[in-house]
Amino acid sequence: MSLKNLENYKSHIHEYGFAVINEVFSENEIEKINHVLQHIDTSKENFRKSEDLFAVRQFLKEVPEIKDLVFNHHIKKIIQEIFGEKYFVVKSIYFDKPETSNWYVAYHQDLTISVDKKVELPGFGPWTTKQNQFAVQPPLNVLENIYTIRIHLDYTDEQNGALKVIPKSHSKGIYRPETIDWKVETEAICNVEKGGVMIMKPLTLHGSNRTTNGKRRRVIHVEFSDMELPEVLQWSERMT
Repeated sequence: MSLKNLENYKSHIHEYGFAVINEVFSENEIEKINHVLQHIDTSKENFRKSEDLFAVRQFLKEVPEIKDLVFNHHIKKIIQEIFGEKYFVVKSIYFDKPETSNWYVAYHQDLTISVDKKVELPGFGPWTTKQNQFAVQPPLNVLENIYTIRIHLDYTDEQNGALKVIPKSHSKGIYRPETIDWKVETEAICNVEKGGVMIMKPLTLHGSNRTTNGKRRRVIHVEFSDMELPEVLQWSERMT
């Protein structure tokens, strides 16, 4: 990864809502991450295990030894120079879609944030609660402020469920997928090398097709913000 042209990536994300940066993690660094993943205790309630998906919510909290491996020199530089000095982690998920997994994910925006409790606040809602985890749709300016980094532990292309996105859709507010006008919108497929990252604004419309080549896809998904939530509400995974 060339750290010289981060300014180009920053302007690309600003304009189009996403960017792919390869060679962020070396082969050796990916091996170390894989080693930790192979030895985690999967019995906790934040671990979801089924035939076609293995997922860990609150990943950086549940597997603290992964943190130093995820935040390598390149990732720190990306956060600092593309997002900003004051950005911190607000959400983290690990998911492994194995070879047999055949999920199709329809176009959507990521419209909720994870918080520590449910309180009635103007502009916040609707709410969902799963296993004592609270998610809410916040005001638009909170969503517009977030950056997502998706770290790819496997090579991902359109044959094994690479994300497809609609460029520039992040700047159109809440954009209902059923209103997409394909006469004006285009689709981009985000192929990512093993050890590369995809950076995305959560309001960018995105989805993925089913896997057709029988290759697994493991991703570490981390969201960042530099905004504090109002009054009594806290980000549930806030981590500097």
